[in-house]
Amino acid sequence: MRKLNVIEMNRLSVEQYKESNKFPLVVVLDHVRSLYNVGSVFRTSDAFRVSLVCLCGITARPPHPEIHKTALGAEDSVDWKYFERTEDCVIWLKEQGYTVLAIEQCEGSTLLNEQWTMDNGQFAVIFGNEVKGVQQQVVDMCDGCLEIPQYGTKHSLNVSVAAGIVIWELFKRITK
Repeated sequence: MRKLNVIEMNRLSVEQYKESNKFPLVVVLDHVRSLYNVGSVFRTSDAFRVSLVCLCGITARPPHPEIHKTALGAEDSVDWKYFERTEDCVIWLKEQGYTVLAIEQCEGSTLLNEQWTMDNGQFAVIFGNEVKGVQQQVVDMCDGCLEIPQYGTKHSLNVSVAAGIVIWELFKRITK
């Protein structure tokens, strides 16, 4: 086997990406501290043509060298919007017709690998702060909670890893 070179991968330009059809998913970052995590989420969002990334609270915004270091330019291709308060973001998303789900361990949360319906086709998923997770007042506003099943001794994943898992799983469900 031979690895493909960049030209053989036939990647879109930023302009082509901007004009392309997007996956009906919004990714929300609720007070994410690490700029490298923010950049990683942009890069994953670019890979799956996520329609929008919402950056809330203390979450850093592009342009920033540390975001760029992991985003590798995806911060230029993926549309993003900033909200000072995550609650305002949730209100805006619901007004736009999105089903809003917190990615969090909650009473009554649905495991990501379980059967559940994706009725309206427009979803927003909220990922929380690296230490505190999604704020409780934000969880309270959501239409539900999705939880990534974990089978080891730790009770959490890095936020950018969690975003990759969730975005991939939702992409598979919606595009099948």
